[in-house]
Amino acid sequence: MAQNETLFPAIGSLAVKADEALDVHEENTDDGEDKVVQEVTSLCMNCHKEGVTRLMLTSIPYFREVIVMSFRCEHCGATNNEIQSAGKIQEEGTAYTARILARSDLDRQIVRSPSCEVVIPELELTLPPTSRGQLTTVEGLISNVYADLNMDQPLRRIQDPEGAATIQGLLDRLRAILSDEDEDEDEEQDENKLGEVNAKKASDKDAPLPAFTLKLDDPAGNSWIEFIGSMADPKWNMRQYRRTLEQNVTLGLVSADEAGAASENLTSINEKDEITTDAITDDEVFVFHGHCSSCGHSLDTKMKKVTIPYFKDILIMSTNCDRCGYRDNEVKSGSAISEKGKRIALKVEDREDLSRDILKSETAGLSIPEIDLVLQHGTLGGRFTTLEGILNQVYEELSDKVFAQGDASKPSDRTGFETFLRNLKEAIILDDPLANSYVQNLYAPDPDPNMTIETYDRTWEQNEELGLNDIKVEGYESDEKREAGEATKTVRDAVHDRSISLA
Repeated sequence: MAQNETLFPAIGSLAVKADEALDVHEENTDDGEDKVVQEVTSLCMNCHKEGVTRLMLTSIPYFREVIVMSFRCEHCGATNNEIQSAGKIQEEGTAYTARILARSDLDRQIVRSPSCEVVIPELELTLPPTSRGQLTTVEGLISNVYADLNMDQPLRRIQDPEGAATIQGLLDRLRAILSDEDEDEDEEQDENKLGEVNAKKASDKDAPLPAFTLKLDDPAGNSWIEFIGSMADPKWNMRQYRRTLEQNVTLGLVSADEAGAASENLTSINEKDEITTDAITDDEVFVFHGHCSSCGHSLDTKMKKVTIPYFKDILIMSTNCDRCGYRDNEVKSGSAISEKGKRIALKVEDREDLSRDILKSETAGLSIPEIDLVLQHGTLGGRFTTLEGILNQVYEELSDKVFAQGDASKPSDRTGFETFLRNLKEAIILDDPLANSYVQNLYAPDPDPNMTIETYDRTWEQNEELGLNDIKVEGYESDEKREAGEATKTVRDAVHDRSISLA
């Protein structure tokens, strides 16, 4: 970690170093260690003469280590600027969703890696992955899209009037978001003013903002949208997912030949599998063949049924990759869906409470009211561990995802976040709409004085989210017979009518 801080100092410290160099008018900067940026002679692809590429290794607040590159050719004036991640491709992809409801939300920072896809559903706008990374804000992203689309509108109106009219409708909606109502129609014809927006920030204007949703989907896991306050921001959501084999091929983790061979091998294995209807016993270990979500190579996932006393049966699945070392453990319920949800509240008072076994299902949410920590349902997936283990995992996840360092974070924010992590071991509430979560009762079968268990009826919205409103487990046989009878009657009536018409 100390080596990374030396190679990739915070961008704020680099700015201070640059200011100090200007104040003392340093002229001799031959020593590479004293330079804020490193200069490398490069070939200009425009005039094929020598230009200069400047490299700055730094760490972006709330993100990771990056390399900022700037190229300029003194002969032809060609320039190029881009940002690249200096970190590794993450084990899982990430998908961020932010609801932009107020103009202050336009100031949210965005880190977009080259493999990231941006989607705005309300505008039916999709920005595919690019060859360059980007560090900007929501307003900056919208402004760039507006400028790029508006640039070729005069020519597009001549060559493709219908397409130009469609794009103009999108430009008008983007213009409403930027509140750029002061441009005249004549200015759109002026080549020198195409794509310009007002100098005043859109977030500082008083015009109403059309609400929209911004989604970032990055299979490499190196993109990010800023949240406001904490990860419990109601307008912000992050989801991690396992990459598909096609995404691993696109990222270069697996060659196309290896992917084809792995698919053929998996298909041949599945064709040989035998289907059995025997009940699963506690001594059996099942093996499923698949692909590693990190490197894309073949691996096996093992599954075993475990019975928890005073609770129910669960299925524990373990995945280990021998090629890249990726490991993942997941827990799922092995019983029927409960009629009611369950809310478990545990007061942690000593170290003995931290050693309790805890089963957190993939549908459970976890909250700690004393420090305003709220993990949405599904966060961290299914886990079977101890209370200390799951709190440590929350600590590690927050430390890894929230990069409160550098010049963009206030000292008070950093202090508050450190206090937040130190006080993480408090009373916890486990809320599971499917009642598939469990906290060990140290006094079983007697009630635990430090634990409160409450059952509740699920709301219609919860059932809809879980897909339970469309499930029918009783009486479906009679419905099928009734539908078959109605279909037969319809056919019979049609034949009868046809016979009458022929007569």
